[in-house]
Amino acid sequence: MKEDAAQLARMRDNEEQNTSRRAQLLGLDYVDTRDIAATLPLVTDYLSKDEMYKNRMITLQAPGEQQNLAFGITINTPQPVLRKLRDKYADQIAEFYLISDAGYRELMRRYDPPKTVVYDDVRIAKEGDSETIAAVSQTLETVRSDEVLDYLIKQAYNLKASDIHIEPQREHVRIRFRVDGTLHPVANVSHDKYRVLLASIASRANISTAGHDAQTGHMVQTFKNSTAKKEEILNMRIETVPTVFGQDAVIRLFNFDAELLNIKLLGLADHERLELEKIISHPHGMMMVVGPTGSGKSTTLYSVVNALNSPARKILTLEDPVEFSIPGISQIPVATREGDSFAEKLRAVLRLDPDVVMVGEVRDTDTAKTAVQASITGHLVLSTFHANNAAAALSRMIDMIGVNPIFSTAIKIIIGQRLVRKLDTDSRKEYTPDDATIKWIRAVLADLPDHVEKPNLDNITLYQPVPSEASPFGYNGRVVLMEQMVVDEHIQQYLRGDKASANADDIERTAKKQGMLTLLQDGVLKALKGETTLEEVNRVL
Repeated sequence: MKEDAAQLARMRDNEEQNTSRRAQLLGLDYVDTRDIAATLPLVTDYLSKDEMYKNRMITLQAPGEQQNLAFGITINTPQPVLRKLRDKYADQIAEFYLISDAGYRELMRRYDPPKTVVYDDVRIAKEGDSETIAAVSQTLETVRSDEVLDYLIKQAYNLKASDIHIEPQREHVRIRFRVDGTLHPVANVSHDKYRVLLASIASRANISTAGHDAQTGHMVQTFKNSTAKKEEILNMRIETVPTVFGQDAVIRLFNFDAELLNIKLLGLADHERLELEKIISHPHGMMMVVGPTGSGKSTTLYSVVNALNSPARKILTLEDPVEFSIPGISQIPVATREGDSFAEKLRAVLRLDPDVVMVGEVRDTDTAKTAVQASITGHLVLSTFHANNAAAALSRMIDMIGVNPIFSTAIKIIIGQRLVRKLDTDSRKEYTPDDATIKWIRAVLADLPDHVEKPNLDNITLYQPVPSEASPFGYNGRVVLMEQMVVDEHIQQYLRGDKASANADDIERTAKKQGMLTLLQDGVLKALKGETTLEEVNRVL
């Protein structure tokens, strides 16, 4: 709780500092409302509550003896409104002070204390269920303008959604939640409600509603966790891009729990976990986690960083953006859209003599070469990379930096992963697959490594989802599929150029001979255990 409060206080400090700088650039006076929020006399004679909401401004002070009329304005307050107020109160001196958005919201809670209004919870509609979508749409239209964003985020949080998609169409604006990796339609709202929603997002994420380019922002919200009886800080990344009918916005929810960032909870077999722990215990080398966006790479890296976090090590991370704050680690944001690069920041932080460096993503040749160089000069380097699997990642890296003996000694392990929906064990149903599926399963699992427990392939049973009240789609949560390629002497031959071909298929065949369990094999084994379905495995692979 103390750490959460300290983080919120730091974020407020940053917002006030940014507002102060903007005031200087705009030639305005600035007020830190934290000093006056609790004691400010409320003045309602000059601005109505509707005007305060519409123009995002408040009255700070009424004219009195040796006092002028003062208003608190935000960066979203329209300039014509200020001119009208000056004209309206021409017989008095109207002064305008720039205040932060957080300060504005804090004072508005005094001007307009929130009323206890209970809205219906959002329900995820099944395929073809237009009635549920219509009901949720109606609820959203009735939510107060200043509450609609908070309401939407809270509902997504309660449903354990990872993303909120707000998509303008010609007739309406579609809202979808990504739950357990799958997008589900939630509601269709009017363009008027969308404009209110987008204005709230823009204000809190510090982006423009009229931007002509893609934008990235960040928001934070605190929730009361009813299970753990404590407050949780929910970090959100905002991505917007202009479309024909308005800004398409995605809110990504990062509700990491530090207690769950544990290598033992990654789903690795004992043999693989011990191998990973052995490799990351070395003082230098390189580890890569590969997979598409949304495959859980950040969680895996954070778990490794958390395992290495100790007073004896200096750990630095380079992230775009910083998704989750870990105490004891120096986390550095890399604003690539503003001209920053991972390679430049990495070269800079290496002068700080870190023991461990996490690079959010290797995106280009410069970053790849710098990371490799760092890993052979006394640093443990952890990074993510976009590739289909571990073998494809090695093949792509060879294409980027060429056949490189230094790389062959630097890279120690590559983990490929995906996330698939997890079956609800309370409602799943067994079934016997057809002969073609049985034949395919036996072929996939024909060459399992010796350290993997062999399933009974003479009597194969699979499972299918059964919708229930608790699990409308028959799934509950997600489970990770992983493959772990240890770069031994046999794999190094491809990196040094000792092998004529370094394509992904050849590398994977060699890795399987050395004991690697592939993503597909891991998925089929989990389907046989009833953790997921074969359809889910094929969907993601």
